[in-house]
Amino acid sequence: MLVDGKWTTDWHPVQAKDEKGGFVRQVSSFRNWVTPDGAPGPTGTGGFEAEAGRYHLYVALICPWASRTLIGRALKGLDEAIPVSIVEPALGEQGWRFGDYPGSTRDMVNGATYMHEIYTRADPAYSGRATVPVLWDKRRRTIVNNESADILRMMNDGFGALASGEIDLYPVDLRARIDALNAEIYPTLNNGVYRAGFATTQIAYDEAVAGVFASLDALEQRLAAGPFLTGARFTEADIRLFVTLVRFDAAYHGIFKCNLRRLADYPRLEAYSRRILALPGVRETVSIDHIKRGYYSIKALNPTGIVPAGPVLDWA
Repeated sequence: MLVDGKWTTDWHPVQAKDEKGGFVRQVSSFRNWVTPDGAPGPTGTGGFEAEAGRYHLYVALICPWASRTLIGRALKGLDEAIPVSIVEPALGEQGWRFGDYPGSTRDMVNGATYMHEIYTRADPAYSGRATVPVLWDKRRRTIVNNESADILRMMNDGFGALASGEIDLYPVDLRARIDALNAEIYPTLNNGVYRAGFATTQIAYDEAVAGVFASLDALEQRLAAGPFLTGARFTEADIRLFVTLVRFDAAYHGIFKCNLRRLADYPRLEAYSRRILALPGVRETVSIDHIKRGYYSIKALNPTGIVPAGPVLDWA
């Protein structure tokens, strides 16, 4: 946790609690947008024009929010235009760390050891948590945006001609449906697994886990109507759901106590996850090793740090 630009306390998963002891997530602080001509986006200020090599993406392979942006980057063909740095999976006393764990990288842009140093480079007086993903502007030496939903949208249309036009993740004619799906799935499932895992009272846990499985049950039925959430077309709503599903049996079922059922008990949802994993570039964004080592490194939930041997996931 940074307070006025200084690291003041060891990393802890519970950011804030509501009156029932439920987990409350921190609101993202940097909300500027990359646009084709540098004009302001839906939030923030302008001046962030799309250019190859100007921007750098900081991510963690354990993190579903960061994985949203990696999948968008892959599907839109932006791998070369937007280089990536990947933190190590284990969450230490100072949060995310760059290093040499297989699948991780050093920070070759800013030379940081910890992710919180990226935040204080952007704002020397920053207070809050140093989260991923982060989209960094190498020219202005600042954070453009640290909200995954925004960055995913930027990957779709913010980089203009630099991005592939073969797929539109947020087509105009489906936007209302996509927004409704996101609004439905995020609180009950995407964030619901965290509300269950980080609950500090029984009532908060019971409410969260009930919402998780009600959402999974409803989604299993929805997929009877087509291969993707809106029917035949793959959209950002599918990315946002997939990043939670691919972590479910490996992490949320165990460490977050979401153990009423497994993803393996939902045949349509498992088949759906396999379809998405088979899309070009998606598999490379998934590391079950990072996912397990990351979540099971959370000392508040797993003081011994022991990483379980299973489950064996033949599809991921």
